Amino acid sequence: MKLNEPVARTDAVAHLQRNISRHTAQRVASAALDEAERLGISVNAAVVDRAGTLMAFLRMPEASLHSAETAMDKAYTAASFRFPTSQWADALASFPPVVQQNILQRPRLVIFGGGIPLEVEGEVIGAIGVSGGSVEQDEHCAAAGAAALHGSE
Repeated sequence: MKLNEPVARTDAVAHLQRNISRHTAQRVASAALDEAERLGISVNAAVVDRAGTLMAFLRMPEASLHSAETAMDKAYTAASFRFPTSQWADALASFPPVVQQNILQRPRLVIFGGGIPLEVEGEVIGAIGVSGGSVEQDEHCAAAGAAALHGSE
């Protein structure tokens, strides 16, 4: 080894992770509601940080009260598993023992569309969940919110 040559460390005590800011979380949720308004539907939109903690929540006046919690759970599921909630059907189909072990009974797990992880340079920094329309509409609004992630600050 040469003097001043960098040494690869494998015993790191901490790892820095990016997280969504409150301003970005609000922008993402707002973009999802803007899309719902264009579609003529009423939804709830929740944005969580990378750990699944709620960062922003917006509700349209006519959105179902029951779908508020579902929006939060969709975001939580997408953040914690690091993939869209719409991909659960395929994931479960390719691994039946998971279904047999009652994974569907897990609290806060949502296995239908409307939850999307939010990524920056391949790292999940949070997730958005939308609920109140059809699964397709929720997914569309969540995608619109996710697209706003990289909008102007």
